[in-house]
Amino acid sequence: MSASVSAAEMAAVKTSSNGVWQGDDPLHFAFPLLILQALLILVLSRLLAFLLRPLRQPKVIAEMVAGILLGPSALGRNGAYLHALFPPWSAPVLESVASLGLLFFLFLVGLELDLRSVRRSGKRAFAIAAAGISLPFACGVGVAFALRQAIPGADQAGYAPFLVFMGVSLSITAFPVLARILAELKLLTTPIGETALAAAAFNDVAAWVLLALAVAISGGGGSGHGPITSLWVLLCSAAFVAAMMVAVKPAMTWVARRADAAGEGGGGEALWVSATLAGVLASGFATDLIGIHAIFGAFVFGLTVPNEGAFAGRVTARIEDLVSELLLPLYFASSGLKTDVATIRGGAAWGMLALVIATACVGKIVGTFGVALACGMEAREAIVLGVVMNTKGLVELIVLNIGRERKVLNEETFAILVLMALVTTFITTPTVMAIYKPARAAGRRRLHHRKLQGPIASAPSSPSAGAGAATANELRVLACIHGGQDVPALINLIETIRGHTQPRRLVKLYILRMMELTERTSSILMVRAARRNGLPFFRPRRAGEAPQDQVDVAFGTYAQLGHVSVRAMTAVSALHTIHDDVAAVAEDKRVSLVVLPFRKRHGHGHGHGGGEGEGEELGPEWRAVNRRVLREAPCSVAVLVDRGFGGGEQVSSEEVAHGVCVVFFGGPDDREALELAGRMAEHPGVQVTVVRFVDGKAGSEEQSEVTLRPAKTKNADRSYTFSTAVVDTRKEKELDEAAVAEFRQRMGTLVRFEERVVVGNVIEEVVSIGKSGEYGLVVVGKGRLPSPMVAQLAVRPAEHPELGPIGDALASSGHGVTASVLVVQQHDMSNADEVPVSVVVDGHAHDGEFAKDMAEP
Repeated sequence: MSASVSAAEMAAVKTSSNGVWQGDDPLHFAFPLLILQALLILVLSRLLAFLLRPLRQPKVIAEMVAGILLGPSALGRNGAYLHALFPPWSAPVLESVASLGLLFFLFLVGLELDLRSVRRSGKRAFAIAAAGISLPFACGVGVAFALRQAIPGADQAGYAPFLVFMGVSLSITAFPVLARILAELKLLTTPIGETALAAAAFNDVAAWVLLALAVAISGGGGSGHGPITSLWVLLCSAAFVAAMMVAVKPAMTWVARRADAAGEGGGGEALWVSATLAGVLASGFATDLIGIHAIFGAFVFGLTVPNEGAFAGRVTARIEDLVSELLLPLYFASSGLKTDVATIRGGAAWGMLALVIATACVGKIVGTFGVALACGMEAREAIVLGVVMNTKGLVELIVLNIGRERKVLNEETFAILVLMALVTTFITTPTVMAIYKPARAAGRRRLHHRKLQGPIASAPSSPSAGAGAATANELRVLACIHGGQDVPALINLIETIRGHTQPRRLVKLYILRMMELTERTSSILMVRAARRNGLPFFRPRRAGEAPQDQVDVAFGTYAQLGHVSVRAMTAVSALHTIHDDVAAVAEDKRVSLVVLPFRKRHGHGHGHGGGEGEGEELGPEWRAVNRRVLREAPCSVAVLVDRGFGGGEQVSSEEVAHGVCVVFFGGPDDREALELAGRMAEHPGVQVTVVRFVDGKAGSEEQSEVTLRPAKTKNADRSYTFSTAVVDTRKEKELDEAAVAEFRQRMGTLVRFEERVVVGNVIEEVVSIGKSGEYGLVVVGKGRLPSPMVAQLAVRPAEHPELGPIGDALASSGHGVTASVLVVQQHDMSNADEVPVSVVVDGHAHDGEFAKDMAEP
């Protein structure tokens, strides 16, 4: 792959074949071979990314390793494979396509770089960046002298370009990878994150300047041009940057304003996006014409595009998937195909590799750590800053490839530096996670644990002391959504919960849109827009500013028509930590109830006789998110299983008309559901029915004593879990009776109350309520501290164990339930620890028998 290709060979290459039936071998033609190469690269890089995911590695690691495996270091040791799939004549084609992707990726890097935050960070970030680049640069220069002595052929390049390339390769910081690590740790918008990002931006700019210097003084790899040519290259480069900042930057600001005015999808916007993409290509051509690499032009042009408006996000969305998912892996593969680890021969060469890695780490970490301490940072934050600043990645490979193209780095030196970039990037995330574990949720002392139900009145004659009075003034709800499809049912639910339609009953609704943090540039732009000091925050719209999307429109309309205070926020986090955002917002806003969407969206055949369509599965990751929120939230939580609640579209207060059934067995969660029902009953358009199930065997000789015991052999992901707290059964029964009595006295004729005595299959009775078509919503408790009837259901096969036995039966797609379901969990830290259980009846385990008895109806 690295062999030179003559012009005659390239001229003989044809683009496409006539197919195997006409005697053509597609592997001998440029386009079909390129398709096969891209397919192979994508499959291998995605497979490696999947395997490295548990190690929390950025995608760049998988792509670098995939390239090395495809090259002469591994698979390429088989000459037949290398000649068939990566013949020398295909290298220019593959590299040209990959370079086009690289051009647009560097444009996105420039777009992501916020020069204003760099200026705001001031002297501290500048000092840290200066130390973080000068010490490793000096170390790189020192190592360069040792390399020239130890590596055969390394001394063929001139001293000046070799020293500069070595210094840059050891001192550079991969800004995109750094930003993603900080975002995953929720540090991106904290003071340490802002400092790291600003220092990395300083570092990036300095590295590009040094690299431009190295390219200029390398003089085209021995082409005979003198220092005057290099001086002209540098002067023209400086003039280019000045022209971009003085003339092009104001022009791009004007373009962004015009595009935002045109709106997304407008005819004018397409014109401005096309003009921007043309600007990337023109800038790349201009810098290549000057004599420095085309990527410099794309990077500088990215700096001219304002990144605070919607235009930057729309441009990014147009190109980032094609660039990051298809074209960039091709660039990594082309780099790997040039990397031959076998060229590192002998103990001295491997010793030099260890020296280069150690020097790169020590120089960057020690330099950053020392200055950060001097600037008043804590030792732990300073060491974390040093480690993240040591991140290498794509930018490092770009530097090395340019050095190889300019014949400043030979094969062995190139391989050593590629492995150095791989190792330093690989160790960054695990090291930072070990030093700086994101323990904000665990470390936060929650002083305000909230639930809807207040203390039960000691006597029925004083209902004002009960929960209704305790929460009558204001209800604060945090509703989490994935997208626009969750909005109609959620608004209809909030409208139902708030009870009174008069403005005097205050409701504050906080909307948290949950979005997964990915390695896409748009994710980082969203994190910056949606976070302040590491937490999601409400960003009010400016006067005259249009709503961003249908979610903003829907909630804006509801706030105006429903007299409800609505605040919308966005949480962009990795799925394994997004529950921290939910808990932090709930704590900060002092909400009493968090509403979560169920992980499966059912077909909207409305709950009045409509059939249930196929469900859309959001994935097991979101199920894990809901479980963590249920465990960590500082308030009560409700999970909404939507089957088109309210008809599947938003309705006004006057149009609300549906039945709500509350299923009551007993226990804290059921009492919380009962309190919620009290609020719903106050809405003139809602008819609430409370069905209390009573054990028909209670008090008789047939009644068995049911006990739940922890079952260590059961999987919590496939079994119902119950609280490990010790329960006073008699006291719980008294609380249930007091709650029901207080509720019936307070509600009077507003609520229809019904008691059902159950002797047989309780699941059949509950499911019949959901199938009846009388109710649009069925409200149940999760049952962490279950009544004896619910406790017997613990051995049922669990489809959705996070909903509890009753909620699972109603949410299951196989029972024909047409009503939406709201599963409520009361906040109580004493019940937070849950485990799978086995059922013990009269002292004997009867899991198998109960499993048969409690089978699906």
